[in-house]
Amino acid sequence: MNELKVAVKRLRSPSDVPLPTYMTAHSAGMDLYADIREEICLLPGERTLVPTGIAIALPEGYEAQIRPRSGLALKHGIALVNSPGTIDADYRGEIGIIMINFGKEPFTIKRGERIAQMVVAAFKRVTWNECEDLEASGRGSGGFGHTGR
Repeated sequence: MNELKVAVKRLRSPSDVPLPTYMTAHSAGMDLYADIREEICLLPGERTLVPTGIAIALPEGYEAQIRPRSGLALKHGIALVNSPGTIDADYRGEIGIIMINFGKEPFTIKRGERIAQMVVAAFKRVTWNECEDLEASGRGSGGFGHTGR
């Protein structure tokens, strides 16, 4: 498996909060952790920005996608407002996670809790080639729900 070295900076020192971590040998996403001093109580319907205490320097041609954790979604109704979020290669600020409580009960976010996942992915930039017609495909212009007919 190829490895990509990415610079990471802790923004609060010293920190007992782990750096992003792969939880299994075949995980695509790394868990991100809440770097907060005091617990945050997220009431049903509320959203908040949760700091991770880290900034990263991705190489050109890469992005980091921020995604919800399935366990928090299933057990507590916790999601991310802008999912997936994108961290661009030229962003050097703190990674913050915009969490929302879709559940029926308050949810408490604790220091060091796993709050989201981050997937680092390569991408290509697009150059548009304007044309009069597009190449035909089997799907054509079929849109929402067209495959269920």
